[in-house]
Amino acid sequence: MPTIKIYPHPEYCPQGAEITAPAGTSICEALLDNHINIEHACEMSCACTTCHVIVREGFNSLNEAEEGEEDLLDRAWGLEPQSRLSCQSILAQENVTIEIPKYSINHAKENH
Repeated sequence: MPTIKIYPHPEYCPQGAEITAPAGTSICEALLDNHINIEHACEMSCACTTCHVIVREGFNSLNEAEEGEEDLLDRAWGLEPQSRLSCQSILAQENVTIEIPKYSINHAKENH
């Protein structure tokens, strides 16, 4: 089962974390299943950028981003070449390391 290493984030994961999830699971689902409550304003329907993550290791093991995701990422805060929407990033067999950006473009946060 692949491991996801999460860099520390002041709000979602202050100490950082290491979690496991079955291949075929999205990074967003894996985070939520492990009580790391990353924003996902569109309920994982690829309609916003609140679940934006930067994949620091294992980027090429994930499924390829589709055009809709790439279009949305253009609006994400702190966009980097290894940026993905976590709801669209499907784990394979390889471990990944992610960073959750400090900010998102969501101006009104909700508890999901």
